Amino acid sequence: MIATNLAVAQTDTDPGAPPEHKTRILVVDDVADNRDILVRRLARRGFDAVEAGGGRQALDFIARETFDVVLLDIMMPDMSGNEVLREIRRTRTDIELPVIMVSAKTQSDDVVESLSLGANDYVTKPIDFNVALARIANQVSRKHAADAERAEAHGLRRAVMSESENRRHSEEQLQYLAYHDPLTGLLNRSAFRDLLNQALDDLAVSDTKPAVLFIDLDRFKKVNDNYGHQVGDLLLKAVGDRLRAVISPGIELCRLGGDEFGALILGHTGSDYAMAQAEIIVAALEQPFEVDGRTLQIGASCGVALASSVAAELDVLVKAADLAMYHAKKTGRSNTVLFEPRMLLEQDERRALEEDLRLAVRHGEFKVFYQPLIDVPTGKVRSFEALIRWPHKTRGLIAPDTFVPLAEETGLIINIGEWVLREACKQAMEWSTDISVAVNLSPLQFRNPSLIGSIVGALAASGLSPSRLELEITESALLGAETRNHEILRSIRNLGVRVSIDDFGTGYSSMSYLQNFAVDKIKIDKRFVQGLDNGKSSAAIIQAIINLGIEIGVGTAAEGVETTEQLNSVLERGCTLVQGYLFSRPLTAEDATRFAETHHAGHGGEDK
Repeated sequence: MIATNLAVAQTDTDPGAPPEHKTRILVVDDVADNRDILVRRLARRGFDAVEAGGGRQALDFIARETFDVVLLDIMMPDMSGNEVLREIRRTRTDIELPVIMVSAKTQSDDVVESLSLGANDYVTKPIDFNVALARIANQVSRKHAADAERAEAHGLRRAVMSESENRRHSEEQLQYLAYHDPLTGLLNRSAFRDLLNQALDDLAVSDTKPAVLFIDLDRFKKVNDNYGHQVGDLLLKAVGDRLRAVISPGIELCRLGGDEFGALILGHTGSDYAMAQAEIIVAALEQPFEVDGRTLQIGASCGVALASSVAAELDVLVKAADLAMYHAKKTGRSNTVLFEPRMLLEQDERRALEEDLRLAVRHGEFKVFYQPLIDVPTGKVRSFEALIRWPHKTRGLIAPDTFVPLAEETGLIINIGEWVLREACKQAMEWSTDISVAVNLSPLQFRNPSLIGSIVGALAASGLSPSRLELEITESALLGAETRNHEILRSIRNLGVRVSIDDFGTGYSSMSYLQNFAVDKIKIDKRFVQGLDNGKSSAAIIQAIINLGIEIGVGTAAEGVETTEQLNSVLERGCTLVQGYLFSRPLTAEDATRFAETHHAGHGGEDK
C-alpha cells in the first residue's frame, strides 16, 4: 500500500502530467540512531525520508523545501518539539503540513500541549513502526484528499477522481497493514492483542484457558551486524515461514516487532500442551537457515504464561509471558520457561534497584576501595586494584556482583567506569611513585569509542604517569572483532598504559589471543586459587597458566589468596605476585594510603 500509493504523489495539478515524486517525510530527532532506523525503514516503504538532527535544522529545511508530513520528537536539546510546532503553525496549517509528534509514554502533558498547538497525531516510544506507518498513511491520505479538493476547485476533476481511487486502494491496504506485519505476513501486535482480548472475554464461559508464548530470537543482532539489515529481513521472513510450518492447528502466530514473535494457544486447559508447543518452536528455530546463499544459525528463547496462572487481564498476561521469556534468556538461551508469580516480584525488585542505581550515578554515591597486590619476596606493595562499592541508604554496602550486571545491561557502566578511572588515578597520586593502580574495564567500556579519550582525560586531570595505570580486561571482552580489539589495545599501550587479563581461565581461554594481543600480565582467577584446597585439578591449571606466562613473556599474579597453604602453593609454582584477604581486604582510600606507607614498594623488576 504505502510504497505504491501513499509513498508517491502527483507533482503537477495537470492531469496530463505524468511525473510523480515520492511522498517526502521529515524525521526530526536529536538521537542519530533513532533517525537512522526510522529513515531506513521508511525508505524501504518507498518514502523519500529526510532527517534533521534538531529543531532549528528542521525549520531551515521546512523554509527551503516541501514535505508531506513531519515526524517530530518532543524532547530535543536545542528546541523542544512543541516550540518547533508552534513555529510551523505560524505559516502552515495542519492540512498544508501534517505534523505527527513522537513522545515518550511519560510525556502525556507534552502530548496534550502538542495537540492544542495543532499537531495532527502522535506516536509513542519505543515506536511501533506499523502504528507509525498507519498514522503517516492517514495524514498523507488526508493531505492528498485536501490537495485533490483544491484541484477540483480549479476545475481539475480528473485529478480528484484519480486521488479518490488512490485513496480507496490506500484504505483497503491500510486495513490489511493495520492487522498484519508487512515483512512476514503474520498478524501484528495490534491484531494479537485483539485476539487475546477476545479470548480473555470468553474466560467466564469457557473451560479452557488461553496461553501466550513470547519468542525472542537469539543471536539475531549478530546477523544484522555482520550481514546487514537486508539479510536480517530475509531471515525474519524465513523464521515466519518456519513457524507456520511447525505449529499445530488452532495456534495464532504474530510478529510482535523486531526479532520478537508471539503465539496464542486456545482450546487447552493446562500448561503441558503450551510448553510442548514452545519446545517444538525452540527446537525448530535451532536448526540452520539458508538465507541469501549463507547458512545462518540463530536459535530462540520462549516464555509461556497461562491465563489461569495470573490475573485474567491482557497486560498482566502479556507481561507474564515477556518475563518468562526474559528468564529463558538468562538461563542460557534456546530455553523455554513457564511463568511463575515470583518473577513479578523479582522484576519489581530489579526495577527499584535500577531507579536507585540511576540516582546513585547522578549524585555520585559510589565509593572506591583498593586491594593491594603484594610482591611476596619483598613484602612490598606493587599496585592496588580499584574496586567499586555502592553504599546504599537502605540496603547497606552493595557489592559489585549485585549492581554491575545491571549497570552493564542499562549502559550506566560507561559513566560508572569513567568515574572510577578518574577517582583511581587521582588517588594513586597519594602513593609512592613505585605503586601503580589497576582499574577494571567492562566489555562495554572496552568497546566504547570514548575509551581512549576517557583514559587521557583521567591521566591529565590527575597528573598520573601512564606507566602507573594498569587496565584489567576480562577474556570475554576480547571475543570477536579481532581487528578492532587490536586497535584498541594498541592505542592503550601507545599511551604507556599497561594491560592485564583479569579472571584468566574462566572465560574463552584461547591461547591464540594471548599470542595475538599484547598484554602485560595474566591474573589467575581466585576460583582456581581457592580450589587448591579441594583437589589436584586447580593446581594443574594454575601451573599451566604460570608456565604459559613464562613461555610468552607475560607476568602472572594470583587472586583470592586467603590461606597460608594457598600462598605456599602458588609460590612453589613460581608466582610471587599475590592478592587476597590473607594480606588485606579492600581498603578505603585513606587506609590504602596508610597501607602503602607501611609496605613501601620496591624498585624495578618484572612481574613473575
